[in-house]
Amino acid sequence: MKKNILSLLLVAGGHLFSFAQTPGIIGFSPEAAQKQGALEKQYDAVLSAPEIGVAIKNLSAFPHHLGSAESKAVADSIFKRLSAYGWTVRMDTYHVLFPTPKTRILEMIAPKKYTALLKEPALKEDATSGQKGQLPTYNAWSADGDVSGALVFVNYGLPEDYETLKQLGVDVKGKIVIAKYGRSWRGIKPKVAQEHGAIGCIIYSDPADDGYAAGDVYPKGAYKNEYGVQRGSVMDLPIRIGDPLTPSYGSTADAKRIDRSEADNLLKIPTLPISYRDALPLLSALEGRVAPRDWVGGLPITYHIGDGETKIRLKLSFNWDIVPCYNVVATIPGTEYPDEWIIRGNHHDAWVNGAADPISGVASLLEEAKAMGALLKTGWKPKRTIVYCAWDGEEPAMLGSTEFVEDRLKELQQKAVVYINTDNNTRGFLNAGGSHALQTMMNEVARDVTDPQTNATVLKRRLARTAANASSLSGKKDAVAQNSITLSPLGSGSDYTAFLQHAGIPSLNLGYGGEGGGGEYHSIYDTYDHYRRFKDPGFAYGVALAKTVGRAVLRLADAEILPFNYADLFAAVNDYTKQVINLTDEMRQNALVEKQLHASGAYTLAADPTRRILAPELKGAVPHLDFSPLQNALTGLQQCADGLKGIFKDVASHKETYKKLNSILYRGEQQLLLPKGLPGRSWYKHAIYAPGLYTGYGVKTLPGIRESIEQHQWEQAQQEIRAVAEAINQLTAHLQAVSQGKK
Repeated sequence: MKKNILSLLLVAGGHLFSFAQTPGIIGFSPEAAQKQGALEKQYDAVLSAPEIGVAIKNLSAFPHHLGSAESKAVADSIFKRLSAYGWTVRMDTYHVLFPTPKTRILEMIAPKKYTALLKEPALKEDATSGQKGQLPTYNAWSADGDVSGALVFVNYGLPEDYETLKQLGVDVKGKIVIAKYGRSWRGIKPKVAQEHGAIGCIIYSDPADDGYAAGDVYPKGAYKNEYGVQRGSVMDLPIRIGDPLTPSYGSTADAKRIDRSEADNLLKIPTLPISYRDALPLLSALEGRVAPRDWVGGLPITYHIGDGETKIRLKLSFNWDIVPCYNVVATIPGTEYPDEWIIRGNHHDAWVNGAADPISGVASLLEEAKAMGALLKTGWKPKRTIVYCAWDGEEPAMLGSTEFVEDRLKELQQKAVVYINTDNNTRGFLNAGGSHALQTMMNEVARDVTDPQTNATVLKRRLARTAANASSLSGKKDAVAQNSITLSPLGSGSDYTAFLQHAGIPSLNLGYGGEGGGGEYHSIYDTYDHYRRFKDPGFAYGVALAKTVGRAVLRLADAEILPFNYADLFAAVNDYTKQVINLTDEMRQNALVEKQLHASGAYTLAADPTRRILAPELKGAVPHLDFSPLQNALTGLQQCADGLKGIFKDVASHKETYKKLNSILYRGEQQLLLPKGLPGRSWYKHAIYAPGLYTGYGVKTLPGIRESIEQHQWEQAQQEIRAVAEAINQLTAHLQAVSQGKK
């Protein structure tokens, strides 16, 4: 049904969506915009879907994890390609900690014996699935350990799941937990288990999420077969990313390294991912209480929580080696503003072959670089320096990009205009997230790129999906009335993290997806054969990504006035402020209702005598927080940002002050950095965006304020309100220099 609605919306096109006929391009005079349009047509003409397919096939032809000889071979291949396209290329090498498994044993020791397979078999239908050099199935940054204990099923292993367990009278202290992948970043599951006293954590992929309940399994279909396992990092990334032994400075060859026991972002319990084939005997053996209905997965069993009789042994040990990390860095020098850098990156390391993650993104990056090299041969040269980066070590902890940022922090804060990131890319819809001051620019880019499947613009297609997926008639009407997309705020999970969250460099994360389906993620089945069949047959969305990112890079490189619209940033932060105010009000109302329910004895009367149902704990009254400093700061930012919009109306009149204007505009994001960082995690400094302490990849906006409120840390919440207000006031004062002629 949704597909039919989407098709109708796209056919109706302009009749349903009232797109403003925005002439030109933000930051360009009409004459310059016309030239830019002609340049982008030249650029598009060079892009080739078949060549993207060849790049994906060649670069994913063998396993190439961080520290392997094959990873160096991939880096060397990218180096040679970029050099051949006319770029100046160098290889930056860092030396980083990277654990790989020595011992992996998982066995059920009672009430019966079972030894987990812990292996994904090769498939005759997949040419590269049986190669040597594959990393075994494991979680990087798990602790070493040999533990035995009772097994407890904890659903997705989220904080709220442990609240349910508490109500059921189940304690995981001294036990091993088994959790489903999904609903949060994987590293949150052992983190929460550890906080509740568990001694080990097993994570499995339930077929209800990305296995046979979602669709045909590989090799017949795209989804996870019974043997598939998602490898991945379980570093406590909401605390800090990068090499855990070199906090906040680059992991150069001679860098001083702390002892591993001092690292504040490493777990203390052993953790292992398994397939649903290995999970089935363990879950089948569990008895005790039947799991709540919304915990039930797709296995053909009754899901139980456990009664202490099912015992597990988990033994893990690792090689904790320092390995080389190869970043490929290519540049085209700018002619007018060589010290203003447009940086674009995608990682090249993979857990195994990595056709989708990350090579699909690398292939588009290389195609962009090829097309820009062709433009150089026509005589074009960018005003600003363009820097293309292929990062190593993203999969374990965004190592290559983070060490690059930490090593060059001051220089980047002076020169980096923007960082544009991509990662895996599949067919579907444009996904765009990042710094909200770049929202207008990205809407114009989306307006100017055609979707290869529908021939509508990618902007129209994205808006049509929003309307089709709206759950109510009013929601559909509101969606139809929209003519622009809102950038998603960024948390973590890819190489933009250090640029945005630590250095305050405006960042974008771009990609296509939503129709590629599948369960190959971080498994041996993330291969060229899987990708060409299910992810992007024909590689048309690789070209769409290259067109999208290429336009963003070229426009930022050649804009007369950099396209930072701070009115969009104000609108986003103002909305986030309303959210945290509403959150506080809702918590206050809920606290009053809970108090009344406790006093009335409602929980006692409602309790099921066969189950130990506990009333929620009373957490005290919710005080009235003073949000006026933040609201006043936003009023000042709104006035300033609205005034700045005028500079884009007549770009040519500001020609004499372009350099001064641009320097102020692109350094605005840095004013939002908190000097002391976020509470309990000082590495994260951005006042507006951060990964959540218990969401991992998922973003928390106004994180210091929001999480203090959620944790009932009222004094801290008030302090964070003042700190964010100060950051916004600092941004406003910084931007006022545009109109006052300062700086």
